Amino acid sequence: MDSPGYIVLSRLTAQQRASQFTAHNLANADTPGYRAARPIFAEHVERQGRVHGPNGAAQVGYTWDRASWRETQPGAISATGNPLDIAISGQGFFVVETPRGERYTRAGRFAIGADGQIVDVTGAPVLNTDSRPIAVSPGDTRIEVQGDGTIRSENGVIGRLRIVRFANEQQLRAEGDRHLDAAGQAPEEIARPQLVQGALEGSNVQSVLEMTRMMAELREFQFATQFLEREGERQQSAVDRLLRRRS
Repeated sequence: MDSPGYIVLSRLTAQQRASQFTAHNLANADTPGYRAARPIFAEHVERQGRVHGPNGAAQVGYTWDRASWRETQPGAISATGNPLDIAISGQGFFVVETPRGERYTRAGRFAIGADGQIVDVTGAPVLNTDSRPIAVSPGDTRIEVQGDGTIRSENGVIGRLRIVRFANEQQLRAEGDRHLDAAGQAPEEIARPQLVQGALEGSNVQSVLEMTRMMAELREFQFATQFLEREGERQQSAVDRLLRRRS
């Protein structure tokens, strides 16, 4: 395969990657706290040796799948009436404990586990400001979550949710659809978070826009595939002409 083939192949690989991101976003359009992810592509320029021609003819540009980024605008907050559904209004992340260490999430759909601990949908305990799991006793029947994260019942204060933020949210590394790894960053405690009890932050994915993006990416993939097929036909035609001349 010559340079045009490799160039188009790099484009096809990048287009496939973009479609994977879009499909993943669509699959999580209803996941609480999910934020859409996008790929970042760049041009990798390679100089060819022993090539003579006009200016720039010795350079070949390939598509480079460089990184990804996450859209940080919050999703819409909707009321659920569930006292353990908690939305963050503004900046911040809940902190949960997993077998891999502390992880961070905007998905505030919580429940009381079998051992009385408040857990997220994956079963990870939600941590308080002392980085310890928050436990509810059998006698705590009326749970109230105040705007600053303080959890109370008819028996008094149970604990306070730990809410943190990061200097660069783009460096956070996704683990599944809900958890984020700090990737070496130190979390900053938010002293006065703004929480809403009985509500959930939805995904910031806009399904109609994602479907439009998916259709555009499919057309781009088809155009690149057609170009690659025509390039293969051109090369085969050239080979056939050379063989006829030799015979």
